[in-house]
Amino acid sequence: MLADRHPTPLILDGSAVALETVLDVAAGLTRVQLSDSSEFRERIAAGPAFLDRLLEEDGVVYGVTTGYGDACTRAVPMAQHAELPRHLYTFHGCGLGEILDIESARAVVLVRLVSLCRGVSGVSVELLERLVWLLEEDVIPVIPSEGSVGASGDLTPLSYLAAVLCGEREVFDGGQRRSTAEVFAERGLTPYRLRPKEGLALMNGTAVMTALACLAFGRAERLSRLATRITAMTSWALEGNPYHFDADLFAAKPHIGQQRVAARLHRDLAHDPGRVNDDETPRNSSRLQDRYSTRCAPHVIGVLEDSLPWLRSFIENELNSANDNPLIDPVAGKVMHGGHFYGGHIAFAMDSLKTLVANIADLLDRQFALLVDTRYNHGLPANLSGATLERAPLNHGYKAVQIGVSAWTAEALKLTMPASVFSRSTECHNQDKVSMGTIAARDALRVLTLSEQVVAALLHGACQAVDLRQATGSHVQDVLLPPTLGDFHRLCRERIAFVEEDRALENDLRYLCVHLADLAEGMYAD
Repeated sequence: MLADRHPTPLILDGSAVALETVLDVAAGLTRVQLSDSSEFRERIAAGPAFLDRLLEEDGVVYGVTTGYGDACTRAVPMAQHAELPRHLYTFHGCGLGEILDIESARAVVLVRLVSLCRGVSGVSVELLERLVWLLEEDVIPVIPSEGSVGASGDLTPLSYLAAVLCGEREVFDGGQRRSTAEVFAERGLTPYRLRPKEGLALMNGTAVMTALACLAFGRAERLSRLATRITAMTSWALEGNPYHFDADLFAAKPHIGQQRVAARLHRDLAHDPGRVNDDETPRNSSRLQDRYSTRCAPHVIGVLEDSLPWLRSFIENELNSANDNPLIDPVAGKVMHGGHFYGGHIAFAMDSLKTLVANIADLLDRQFALLVDTRYNHGLPANLSGATLERAPLNHGYKAVQIGVSAWTAEALKLTMPASVFSRSTECHNQDKVSMGTIAARDALRVLTLSEQVVAALLHGACQAVDLRQATGSHVQDVLLPPTLGDFHRLCRERIAFVEEDRALENDLRYLCVHLADLAEGMYAD
């Protein structure tokens, strides 16, 4: 079981859950409990009770008394109803590709649980308790990432969750991949037997794409802040014009996120960060106009900042929705057949997010190109080499890192092709229009990984450039790093060292990629 979690647990009672809560549970920081409220538990129990009555009256319910998908016209004999859910998760056990990491798989379990707690999926309280048990014991399904077209939901990857509840396939137990049957036996847990509709309720939804979207949103929000801080360091090292981020200038183009980024840059570059408006902005500064990759940074990063609210809206609405089929309304006595498993909103959000993020990678790639090139870096050594004069012929500094940044950026840009336009008619043309939302979410996470590598590389190079600028400045003002940047620079220097002689930087870069969240903590509390 996980230790050191927040003392206040997440109580699930069908109420809305915030995106950040998913991130906390996925990271193992927050416990999860099912509400003890009698009203909540009675509302959940009413669903399967209604289904039982309907079956006794020979009612027809898709996926309960019929086959699945295009086989919905094929009646399943009553004697075989109990076997049907197991067949559903069994024949969907064909996922391939990389396995979701434990954090992502935890998020999948929680997101499915949140949806089922809405009380319209016809599942039992016992099923919900089993899902909570997985999170509390940190027994997490091993879920292949590939095989979903995003409608009817994430059937294939979610079949691994259903199978695990029934004691089959594999789990991560304490981080180790093990047989589910062995783990259950060790804990004295009997495998769950799915009731009618419960296999479909677990699998026919958008939990995988939505879980990945929550994780992608959190990383994108962090990347925006890091890209802003690193841009400030790059601008200072290039002796850039800080007045490009003047508040009066940005008042003329009032995109709120763009203004926020400009204000952050202005504060970072100010020697008195408390002054929001600089009354001493010169009519004509010594550097009239920097190149676009620094001057227009608020306009590039700001598009992501301005998109975060609607991205959150799309993701949180999906997170807190009932998105399986059919839905059960025991109060009205209705079984409602529809298509809420369609992941179009997540698909569009993730296709948009990956373009927003890749544009930031491209921005930082251009900044790195300026830093290493003596034609544009205003007196810094070629390739940011820290070697002494006599050792300079041997040393090549960040030459290869800059090539790597170019490669990572190119791959990120290549992946911005929208997945949602590649709908394929499948499953005997029953699923003839599908969302590709899970592929879009996976693409977004890959673009984020590549972009974080660019961030790590430029952060390393920007710290080097700051040190070199301070060493070559001829006046006190030339080498006086603004206090906000000075604090951040010292924080980075506690983790990565100055590059004097050439050394392999892979370990430094991998370290930074892993610890970007630590470096971004508390950054820009505006």
